[in-house]
Amino acid sequence: MPPPAPPLPPGMPGSSTTSATVAPAVPYPMAFHFAVTIDSARVREPEASFQEVGGLSVEMEVETVTEGGRNESVHQLPKPVKYPRLTLKRGIAGRDSVLVQWCKSVLEGALAQPITTKPLQVRLLDQKGQPLRIWSFQDAFPVKWDVDPLDSTSNKVAMERIELVHRGWKRTL
Repeated sequence: MPPPAPPLPPGMPGSSTTSATVAPAVPYPMAFHFAVTIDSARVREPEASFQEVGGLSVEMEVETVTEGGRNESVHQLPKPVKYPRLTLKRGIAGRDSVLVQWCKSVLEGALAQPITTKPLQVRLLDQKGQPLRIWSFQDAFPVKWDVDPLDSTSNKVAMERIELVHRGWKRTL
């Protein structure tokens, strides 16, 4: 007599447990729950809601050096790390927004005053709003402020994109 078949996984047709009674465990954080804060004095209050944050990467370039008489390999020498621009995308904010005021002073100020750099934080949050990961950016300032095309045939929120350069970031959590 053959051994009995193993039980079906939950949620499969014919199993004793359906997906309605067992919630699947999520092993990885969800990318849609995050907060951006500007300046350490406002670290507990997100400045605004953003639809998208990009530029959370770092890259180390290498210089290839060929050693004379050594044909089986080359040396890969590290160069300084490079950080891309941090990109923030959201619906167009009001004039009283801290970020809008900062962008206006830097980008519309014609360099009449020194550029004010600020620390930024991007926090990936869990379901309860607690940080799972924190990226802290040093000496950031805006270098591009872009508004998506205005289109009379669409029914979308007017969006703005702000690009910032920075001296680097550290993942603190």
